[in-house]
Amino acid sequence: MIPDHRLRPATEADLPALYAVCLKTGDSGKDGTHLQDDPTLLGKFFVGPYVMLEPELAFAVESPDGVAGYLLGALDTARFNARCEAEWLTPLRREVRDPGADRSTWQKSDWVRRLIHAPGFDLPDWLTAYPAHAHIDLLPEVRGHGIGSAAMRHMMLRLKALGAPGLHLQVMPANVEGRRFYEKLGFAVIRETPDTLFMARRLGD
Repeated sequence: MIPDHRLRPATEADLPALYAVCLKTGDSGKDGTHLQDDPTLLGKFFVGPYVMLEPELAFAVESPDGVAGYLLGALDTARFNARCEAEWLTPLRREVRDPGADRSTWQKSDWVRRLIHAPGFDLPDWLTAYPAHAHIDLLPEVRGHGIGSAAMRHMMLRLKALGAPGLHLQVMPANVEGRRFYEKLGFAVIRETPDTLFMARRLGD
């Protein structure tokens, strides 16, 4: 870790700062502010449910200037998805309109709005051996100092101690830097779609 930076449990009070990090890394690791018309929606979908539903696996990267990143995980993806649907997305849908399935009509944050209404939570059979999942985002100024690697190793050790046999994560194909980062940590691509690289590794090895 950089001096004066630390990984600590994330709390509900951190949500605005965590949502800001999500927005500033929301374009394949780059600032996605210009792509959104609602600056909170990315965070509400990709961050909020972890902090509120699985707080023992939700961490903030604290810098002298405030929150500079986060590390989020779920021990059992199928169970987490079910809770997210019932406890997080169902009430959120009352606040967020559904733009419909026709992508040609989407603008700005509409793709996130569609995810809120149709998240596609089915867990494919080829992820059975990797039931846990995680994701990490860091602001550019704290990258390249070993913070991300240390944080992910912490998550892997934590998940292994909790009994997870394997861990998967999703990376956008355009995020070349992110793919290399995970490969250095022992992850490999196990399935690729036009929108997503599914990367995974065993935790018992």
